Amino acid sequence: MKSITDPFETLKVERAEDHLLIVTLNRPDSGNATNTQMGRDLLDLWSGLYVDQQDTRCIILTGAGEKFFSAGGDLKERKGMTDQQWQAQHAVFELARTALLNCPVPVIAAVNGVAFGGGLETVLTCDFAYAARRARFALTEVKLGIMPGGMGTQMLPRRVGTARAKEIILTGKPFSAEDALAWGLINKICDDDKLIADTLETARSIGANAPLSIYRARKAVDIACEVDIASGFAFELEAYNRLVGTEDRLEGVLAFNERRPPRFKGR
Repeated sequence: MKSITDPFETLKVERAEDHLLIVTLNRPDSGNATNTQMGRDLLDLWSGLYVDQQDTRCIILTGAGEKFFSAGGDLKERKGMTDQQWQAQHAVFELARTALLNCPVPVIAAVNGVAFGGGLETVLTCDFAYAARRARFALTEVKLGIMPGGMGTQMLPRRVGTARAKEIILTGKPFSAEDALAWGLINKICDDDKLIADTLETARSIGANAPLSIYRARKAVDIACEVDIASGFAFELEAYNRLVGTEDRLEGVLAFNERRPPRFKGR
């Protein structure tokens, strides 16, 4: 397990400004495809943030270069793998995906280019996504004799509905950023050269809010997709009541009445 200040072989991790982190998938010569080392790096990164957020309140996840967010799994590395080697590698990917899903800090995908296969599954595991106009998306696994195995069959229907998800997964056909927006897979299309600036603006808005409120509100929204409304409301109320006694709740109300920006501390 690594800290965000430790070096990563396949990731670039940088503090954009107070409370905000930019994580870049950094294998541009390989389409930012996920090899075993990137899987380990991502597992270390997300697991480390689970333990210690280091005052990080929002994360932007993007890809190096202009062409690829991530091309998915590194098929050149996988060529010649035995079944056992393939499954051992995929176990690392599974742990990394689960660690991203459990990250206590909101993660926004800034899709700068192609997001195919596991790359699209990474986008789907983030809280939401903005995309450059040039971005392209696909789940192409059925063209390779496999199927989505990084939460694609679980997360995509939640974004675009069951029928659209089946069309995307069973055809394996690429689609545009415009389609992704119309289907609800992404939240916004940005001009290619403004993607990071636009995403940072939203991340900055999130980072300015009370961290404990953000954490519990995210969990409540996620729960809403899993349970009946009465159980979801019970979870919401439990989370709400845990915030009543926090320093940030007192600061938020005081700042409102004093007509000044609040100074939240995550306590």
